[in-house]
Amino acid sequence: MAGGGYVDSGNAKQFEGKVTAFVLVTCFVAAMGGLLFGYDLGITGGVTSMEPFLIKFFPGVYKQMQDDVGHRSQYCKFDNELLTLFTSSLYLAALVASFFASSTTRMMGRKASMFLGGLFFLVGALLNGFAVNIEMLIIGRLLLGFGVGYCNQSVPVYLSEMAPAKIRGALNMGFQMMITIGILAANLINYGTSKLENGWRISLGTGAIPAVMLCVGALFLGDTPNSLIERGQKEEAKKMLQKIRGIDNVEEELQALIDASESAKEVEHPWKNFTQAKYRPQLIFCTLIPFFQQLTGINVVMFYAPVLFKTLGFGNDASLMSSVITGGVNVVATLVSIFTVDKVGRKILFLEGGVQMFICQIATGVMIAMKFGVSGEGSFSSGEADLILFFICAFVAAFAWSWGPLGWLVPSEICSLEIRSAGQATNVAVNMLFTFAIAQVFLAMLCHLKFGLFFFFAAFVLIMTLFIALLLPETKNIPIEEMHLVWRSHWFWSKIVPQVDNDRKPTTAQS
Repeated sequence: MAGGGYVDSGNAKQFEGKVTAFVLVTCFVAAMGGLLFGYDLGITGGVTSMEPFLIKFFPGVYKQMQDDVGHRSQYCKFDNELLTLFTSSLYLAALVASFFASSTTRMMGRKASMFLGGLFFLVGALLNGFAVNIEMLIIGRLLLGFGVGYCNQSVPVYLSEMAPAKIRGALNMGFQMMITIGILAANLINYGTSKLENGWRISLGTGAIPAVMLCVGALFLGDTPNSLIERGQKEEAKKMLQKIRGIDNVEEELQALIDASESAKEVEHPWKNFTQAKYRPQLIFCTLIPFFQQLTGINVVMFYAPVLFKTLGFGNDASLMSSVITGGVNVVATLVSIFTVDKVGRKILFLEGGVQMFICQIATGVMIAMKFGVSGEGSFSSGEADLILFFICAFVAAFAWSWGPLGWLVPSEICSLEIRSAGQATNVAVNMLFTFAIAQVFLAMLCHLKFGLFFFFAAFVLIMTLFIALLLPETKNIPIEEMHLVWRSHWFWSKIVPQVDNDRKPTTAQS
């Protein structure tokens, strides 16, 4: 199939099992790890547009905003290296943490990583809420970053391993759903605290609440059967498998997991093995999907939304309310993906989302170009402001049912056990590296590229949509330990991946 390739789930072994209340509750609790990431994404942009916060920690930015109000280019009024360092330092810390989290997740289990992530985030949120100087603020951000790194490493893997194949997409997207709820909650809190003298302290400190929820929840979670087998606890794994599948006869699936684990143990260097030809598709997708996810331009909208709307001439209250609106759209659109991903598949959502994002980026760039030009002087009328808000909301919706949730789902489900920790660590590290890069340079890029910034992101959206159309096989309804079969049936990857894997036990490769 020249357009990409599809593997029917009939080619892979289907295991018995029900969708139990236990697995739904377990996945809901674990998905709360997404609240941490989402809350921070939503809270930061709002706080950095609050005048009391800027006066205390970034007086240079505040003075810059006040000087030459009528003449200064709207594109450049928030361009400040220290302010961007405050925002982006979290993502650099998350990048570093993802490599430590990979070892923790493999040796101590998925729930241990989730608990540590919650603990790091809790301390970081408290430090930020009580900060009295820029040093406390940055140290708090770094600890928040470690929390995000640990959670983003462990939660998607946990969800993919616990969920039955037929609803794995929907349950895994619970992580993205929690991210969007976190963003919306943060936007609402920012809107409520923006008028208070120390409202920024409430906004930053409230991050401790989802952290406590995750820590407490993690204490009561069981670990995944895959993780238990990986650590030699086969009887515990069998009990957990019976619990999450709702049946007593789990021998066939258990044996497949044991075989996969034994194959994984033969791999002495998972990072080195990750570069072998048979894992080339996983390496490429675990690297390029998070890379492209950040170059959709979504972070321009999400953690700089209030700053962006303020730059475009919205007042302070209007900019925060616009962020609440985009946050609400984000939540609703993510629900669309949850209910459709296991029916229409991953690929259709990727492609539709890509086309819609491309159109919205071009439209937004054209509107800003016509109103602000290269001088950066001007403002939107009420009708024009409503129209650009519509395009931004349509962009957010497209991302929320495509690259948002699928950017975490696909890398977490395509890696076999022997490279799963390495694959997810790569996914998180690349994601955080480019989140850091975009956060660090966005305000400077806005200042220098002006309206061209939106065309810059649109070009990447076009490239990534073609990449998915040509190279991503459909993975819906494929059991996670049978995922290696999809590459052997794909028009392109079948030329690279060996058709026979001598390292894998026969039982896991049967159809």
